[in-house]
Amino acid sequence: MNRETLEQNQIPVYFAAVGVAALGGLTAPVAAQALSAWVTPAIAVLMYAMFLQIPFLDLRASLSNKRFMAALLVANFVVIPLLVWGLTRGLLDHPAILAGALLVLLTPCIDYVVVFTHIGKGDSKLMLAATPVLLLLQLALLPLYLILMLDASSTVVIAAGPFVEAFLVLIVLPLVLAVLTSAGVKRALWVQRWNQAWTWVPVPAMAAVLMVVIGSQIAYVVQAFDRLWPVVPVYLGFMLLAPVAGALVSKVFGLAATPARSVVFSSSTRNSLVVLPLALALPEEIRGLAAAAVITQTLVELMSELVYIRAIPAWVWRRS
Repeated sequence: MNRETLEQNQIPVYFAAVGVAALGGLTAPVAAQALSAWVTPAIAVLMYAMFLQIPFLDLRASLSNKRFMAALLVANFVVIPLLVWGLTRGLLDHPAILAGALLVLLTPCIDYVVVFTHIGKGDSKLMLAATPVLLLLQLALLPLYLILMLDASSTVVIAAGPFVEAFLVLIVLPLVLAVLTSAGVKRALWVQRWNQAWTWVPVPAMAAVLMVVIGSQIAYVVQAFDRLWPVVPVYLGFMLLAPVAGALVSKVFGLAATPARSVVFSSSTRNSLVVLPLALALPEEIRGLAAAAVITQTLVELMSELVYIRAIPAWVWRRS
């Protein structure tokens, strides 16, 4: 199998990983819980592999599409937060679920959204180049969103420490290493070979992240589903309304079909894999249910993407 074949078949690979993880997590829940220790390292490896695909030396040119970037940022950090605020008001009596839902719905995806954007006939290169900006802004704005959207009487306490740790381990370290190895390509042959070898890594790394995330949490999701059910309509509502919001923003900014589809995919796809460590760092009395709410969104979203990759190319924009 060559790399192109692997990339062309990555969606079946991801769903197979989810299936294996769910089966293992349900049949051997005690052993599967040990996978939670691997969540952060696995995501860090994935982030390095993803960042290594970004042409940092040409990043200014990649981000020169100011209209696209403006639409992307307005959609993800203005319109979508307003939508999330409206959808989650019914969860005020469920603080743990509310915290998990806000963590995941307020953070745009920066990993497999690139894959689904490509399959859905969006501009995956623009999407990939925008991921560092999306990641930095969501970590900066997420604490503010949580302060504004959590019930004022809520006992949920969001500590700054986990956000700083996630920023350093999941973003700064992989990003710096990726920039350094990208810059060294023309200076050393071994660096060039290293980077070439890592072009194989994103697909298996994503599969590994899905396995450790789903495998470590699925048993609790099933066990606690009677308490999780209030969040399911919220996720279904987001699945239906987020693409509409992204399309409307794209229309306002006058985007052509390909970049508009990228904005729609970004608006609709959330950063569940990266925010799970934040949910697991919440106070002990709510972390289990909050993490389960994050995983529930992942499962709903993966099913949604199967619809999106067919519906979005046909809908945005047919006549362009």
